[in-house]
Amino acid sequence: MFISKRQNKILDMLKKLDQVSVEDLVAEFNVTPQTIRNDLNELDKAKKLVRVHGGARLLNSRGNVEYEARRQIAASQKVLIGKAAAEMIPDNASLFINIGTTTEAFSDALVDHKGLMVITNNINVASRLRLYLENEVIITGGVVRSSDGGIVGEAAVDFIENFKVDYAIIGSSAIDSDGSLLDFDFREVKVAQAIIKNARHVILVADSTKLKRSAPVRIGHISQIDTFVTDIIDDNEFREICEESEVKVIEVEAT
Repeated sequence: MFISKRQNKILDMLKKLDQVSVEDLVAEFNVTPQTIRNDLNELDKAKKLVRVHGGARLLNSRGNVEYEARRQIAASQKVLIGKAAAEMIPDNASLFINIGTTTEAFSDALVDHKGLMVITNNINVASRLRLYLENEVIITGGVVRSSDGGIVGEAAVDFIENFKVDYAIIGSSAIDSDGSLLDFDFREVKVAQAIIKNARHVILVADSTKLKRSAPVRIGHISQIDTFVTDIIDDNEFREICEESEVKVIEVEAT
């Protein structure tokens, strides 16, 4: 089968994102939904991907395995970061929680909180917090990403725009020395940007390994964050940017 340049790009996107939607591919390539559906159907017939409702996923996805592996990276630091961030949240507050293993650690630390309204695009967070009967959990609509249970896409963004909450707890796949907050999935980035926009106080939770990574899609800048909770910052350039941007930094394992 001949694979067009656009179809090759779709396959390259799938290698990074694990799953893509027709909606987002239409926006990415500026073509009609029917054109994208034809591309996906042809690639499915060629056994290059698997068609799912509203999009496609990798033929042999290792996303869930990779996500479980990411849970183990700096696991003890994530627990401490989650607890420190949870201590900042008073009872009866409203908050966003987005996708990520550190935001999940934060949700685990809310066990003693009462009267919270939690809006999340993270199925794992919703599943955890639904057991705490003192709190209300609201989950966004959108495309469920099979790799990690994250809900992404324009429907999730539109849903978040209906709220203005007290706190947002967000993660980031990578943090550049110039203060850029980065991720791999542009659909997830759109949701994170909406979360930042619609919260009165934004808390970034990320362990120090994120300062040693890179990712291609820009969420925003550290100056948009009110509080950064991490284990330790050993990048002096980044620390200076935090100070200049008046970001409160909490280091749970500072030496």
